[in-house]
Amino acid sequence: MQSVPPQLATSANTAESGASDWPDDTERSDARNLQLNHLTQISSQLGYEIVDIAGFLDQIDQKSQSQLSALQELTREADQVISSNGQVLDTIETVSTTTEQTLQSVQTSVKFVRDNSGRSQEVAEWVNDLEERTDQIGDTVDAVRKNNEMITNIAAQVNILAINAKIEASRAGDAGRGFAVVAEAINDLSKRTQTAAREIGSNIENLSNWVTLLHDETVEISRSAEKILGQARETDSSLLSIEEKATEVNAQTAKILSQASVVKNAMNSFAPNINGIGKSVEETTTGIHDTHTRVENLISSSEQLVQGTVALGGKSTDKRFISYVTELSQKVAAIFEAALDAGKISADALFDKKYQLIPGTNPAQYTTGFLPLTDAALPPLLEAALEFDPRVVFCAAIDINGYLPTHNKIFSHPQGPDPDWNTANCRNRRIFDDRVGLKAGRNSEPFLMQVYRRDMGAGNFVMMKDLSVPVFVGGRHWGGIRMGFKT
Repeated sequence: MQSVPPQLATSANTAESGASDWPDDTERSDARNLQLNHLTQISSQLGYEIVDIAGFLDQIDQKSQSQLSALQELTREADQVISSNGQVLDTIETVSTTTEQTLQSVQTSVKFVRDNSGRSQEVAEWVNDLEERTDQIGDTVDAVRKNNEMITNIAAQVNILAINAKIEASRAGDAGRGFAVVAEAINDLSKRTQTAAREIGSNIENLSNWVTLLHDETVEISRSAEKILGQARETDSSLLSIEEKATEVNAQTAKILSQASVVKNAMNSFAPNINGIGKSVEETTTGIHDTHTRVENLISSSEQLVQGTVALGGKSTDKRFISYVTELSQKVAAIFEAALDAGKISADALFDKKYQLIPGTNPAQYTTGFLPLTDAALPPLLEAALEFDPRVVFCAAIDINGYLPTHNKIFSHPQGPDPDWNTANCRNRRIFDDRVGLKAGRNSEPFLMQVYRRDMGAGNFVMMKDLSVPVFVGGRHWGGIRMGFKT
C-alpha cells in the first residue's frame, strides 16, 4: 500500500479537526531549519566524497598520461624499428647478392688455381724428368769421351806402327815398296783419326759443359717447381677454406634474409595494432582527463552549495571553525593596518609580489617585502590556532598568489638534503599555486570550505578540509587565512 505524504496527511487531518491543527510559523521554521541543516551536512559530505573521487581520478589521469606518453614513445620506437628493419633488410639483400657473387668468384678462382696447379705439377714432373734425362745424357757424353780417348790412343799406336812399318819397308828395298805404300796410307789414316778424335773431343767437351750447365739449371728449376707446387697446394687449401667459408656465409646470409623478412612481416602487422592501442589509450586518457575536469567543476559546485546552505542559515559541523577563522582574519587585518599606520611597512611592501628565490632550496622557497612583518607578528596567532581543536593540522596566512610566508613552527624547519622531508616539514616561504592554494588566497567570499588531498611528500596524501577567510587591508584584498583540519 502506498504511503500518504505528510502534507496530504496534514491536510486531511485539518479538514476533520479544523484550522487549529495547521503547524504555526515556528514549527514550519524549525522544520525548514532541520532540512537546511541536513542539506548542509549532506553538501559537506558530498564535497568530501567528490574530492576523494577527484583525487583518485587525478592519479588515474597522471598514470594514463604517463602510459600514453610511454605508448607514444613505443610507437615512435616501433616506427624506427620498422624503418631500421627495412634498411637492414635492404642491406642484407645487398649482402646476400654480394656473397653469392663472391662465392661464384671464389669457386671460379679455385677452379682456375686448381687447373694451374695441375699444369704446374705437370711442368714440375717434366722438369724432374728432364733432370733425369740430362743425367743420362751426361753419362752418355762421358762414355763417348772415354771411347774417343780410346780411339785417340789406338790412332796414336797405329801411327807408331805405321812409322815402324815404313822404316822396315825402306830397309827391304824394292821388296818392301808396296808395304811402304800401305804404311803411308795407314799413317795418313791415323793422323786423320787423331785430328777427328781431337775435334770430337772438343765437341764432346763443349757438349759436356752444356749438359752440365743444363743439369744445374734443371736442378734449380726443379727446386723452384717444388716450391711452386708447395705454394700451389697451400693456395689450393686456402682457397678451399675460403670457398667453404664463403658457402657458409652465403647460407647464413640466406637464413638472415629469411628471418629479416619474417621480422618485417611481423613488424608490419605490429604497427597497426600498436597504433590502434595508442588511439584507444588516447581516447581513454582524454575521457579520463575530461571526467577529471568535470569532477573538478563538480567540486566547485559542491563548495558553492556548502557556502549557499550556510549563508541561508544551515548549521554545519564546521561552523565553529568558520567563526574562529573569521575572527582570526580580522585580527590579522588589524595587525597589517596598524603596521601601515605606524609606518612599520609600506603599502608596496605589504602587497609585494616580487618573490625572490632563496638559493639552494628544494622545494623552492622565497622572500618578499612583507615576510619580516608576518614572521614577527603572526606566529602567536597561528600557534594558538593549533590549540583551538585537536583536529586542526595547520593555520597560516597566504597571499592572493598562494605565497605562504609564515607557517606554524612544526612546518617551518630549516631545509635539509632530502627534498621529500623538506616537502613535509619546510612548508613556510613557499608558493602553493595549486587549485586549493590559489582559491584559498583569492577567495573574497565570507569563507571558502574546500576538501583536498594534502601532499605530504614521498607520495603520501592526507584528506583534509581547508577553510579560508579573506583578509582585507584598507578595503584591498591581501589574501586570506587558511586552516586545515581533519574531518
